[in-house]
Amino acid sequence: MFAVVTTVILYVFGFVFLYGVIRLGVRHAMEDLELQRARARREQELAAARDRSFLRDNAFLAGS
Repeated sequence: MFAVVTTVILYVFGFVFLYGVIRLGVRHAMEDLELQRARARREQELAAARDRSFLRDNAFLAGS
């Protein structure tokens, strides 16, 4: 009887632990995704600013 109770307790705690680990992994993945999106948006803004300043300095290349 002790073995059955111990097995059930370990089984249940194993699933609780696994749920926690998966939840923690998903949370960290979502945080990394948010940081990556912000970084990509910032790089895109910097590239657009560089393009505008380059074209402003070298208008003859733009055909204007």
